[in-house]
Parts: sequence; structure tokens; C-alpha cells
Amino acid sequence: MRLPFRREPAAPEHVSDDRSGHSLRAPSKLHSFNRYEIKYLVPSDQIPELRAEIVGRMDSDSYGAGGGYGVWSTYYDTRDLRFYWEKIEGLKFRRKLRVRHYGDRTNVGDDTEVHVEIKQRVNRVTQKRRVALPYHLARELCDGRRMVDHDPSQEAFLEEVLELISLLDLRPVAMTGYQREAFVGRESDVGLRVTFDHRIRGRDRDFDFAADAENRLIVPARLSVVEFKANERVPYWLTDLAARLNMSVVRVSKYCQSVEAFGKAPRSLFHIPDYETAEV
Repeated sequence: MRLPFRREPAAPEHVSDDRSGHSLRAPSKLHSFNRYEIKYLVPSDQIPELRAEIVGRMDSDSYGAGGGYGVWSTYYDTRDLRFYWEKIEGLKFRRKLRVRHYGDRTNVGDDTEVHVEIKQRVNRVTQKRRVALPYHLARELCDGRRMVDHDPSQEAFLEEVLELISLLDLRPVAMTGYQREAFVGRESDVGLRVTFDHRIRGRDRDFDFAADAENRLIVPARLSVVEFKANERVPYWLTDLAARLNMSVVRVSKYCQSVEAFGKAPRSLFHIPDYETAEV
């Protein structure tokens, strides 16, 4: 059964006078970049037509040749899923913490480079900040809750991550993975990025990237998530293309989809029905 937009008002973390919790809801002045994002849910059999239009105006991402690359993310949240509910409730400022790996997860080891990321939304603008760390240091920081060896330029961000984890008692909640094709703008479209995400999977335990664990489709295989991302505005030729192909804007979060797919929260109005399931 789908829930209404709001949850029941029973989370003291959101309504208490906890000053540390309140301060962590304030937008940070530090960020890598700002961008606007538009998401679409597209039947996979429509992707070749969309791809043919895109490659005429954009270049393939340097990492995306030969069919794309894997993207795996472990998401952290509170016991009562604060970050999940902030997304479902559409708060104007919200954030999430994740550790992300690009590539084949089965080859991940202690020294594999991963990214510790804070992704946050301020009104309609998405801000993403991250640092690259060896996987064993990322786990020590996020799971062990200890400061790790780092470059001095990373210190402020790592302190923020550690504060977020410690004060909110964050822990791994869900993992997502998918195959991504990415395209970048050229000439007048510098800063534009378009991604196609296929075979979106997840799991709710065994959060080591290389763990020999079952992953399950959390979005039907017949659907792909397409995102338009721009520093200032999405160009008219791209929005016109979306209209011509009858692409409908959706409000979808892979993290929220994974949380709901594994029964950690009732399915919201934004859940993509899982008419198909499979082990991968």
C-alpha cells in the first residue's frame, strides 16, 4: 500500500531541541559544484533512439566507452531513516552520505580508490562534495568513526563527514548498483551531462563492495533511469528531445527505491512498482 506524502509525526530527532541535529541541517558553504538535475524513467527499448540523438551532440564520458561502467554505492542513514524521510517529504534542504565505487565491484580491495560523498539538495540545486580514499580508509572513517590519514586540503570535509556520522549515529542501510552510460556536453554545452542507468540493483546487507552477496533488481529491467544534469540550465534542444520522445519527469531516488524494495519503509507514492524481480 502506498503512503501519503507525509509520514506520521513520531521522530524526536526532527522535532526535538537538539542543537547539533539542527546545525547539521544547515547548508554547508563548501561544495565541489552546483547543478540542476532532471530525471526520467524510460523504457529500455527506447534507449537506442535516445542514444542516437545524444551522440550527435555530446561526447561519451572518458570512462564510459564500451558499454559504460558499474556504479556501486553504500548509503548511510540513521536508525529511523532520517535522510530517507527528508527525501520523501521533499525538504528544501536535505542531504545523504554514501561511499561510491566506479567499476567492477568484484575487484575491490583495501587499496581500491572509492569516494566518500555528501550529496545535498538546496531548493532546486544539487550540490555534491567528495574525496577519494583507499577503501580501507573510507571504511575506517565511516564505519570505524575515526579520522584517517588525509591530505590537508581534505581535512574540513572529512571532519564534517565524521561529525555527521558521530552525531547522527549513521550506519550502512542500503546498497545500489547499476550500469551507467554517460555523455558530456561540448562547445556551447560545456557543463552538461546526461546519464543512462540500466539494471538498477540493490541489497540491504553485506555492505562490503566485494562481498559475494545476492543483489536484486530494485527497478524492473525493462526500465532505465535517465538524468539530465547542467550547471545552469538544461539546453532547449535536450528538453525538446525529451518532449518529442514523450519522456516524463519523475521524482525517483535509487536509495529510497532500495529502502522500500527491501521493506525497510512502506512504499511511497514515488516507488517504481517491481513487476519484475530477479537475482543478479
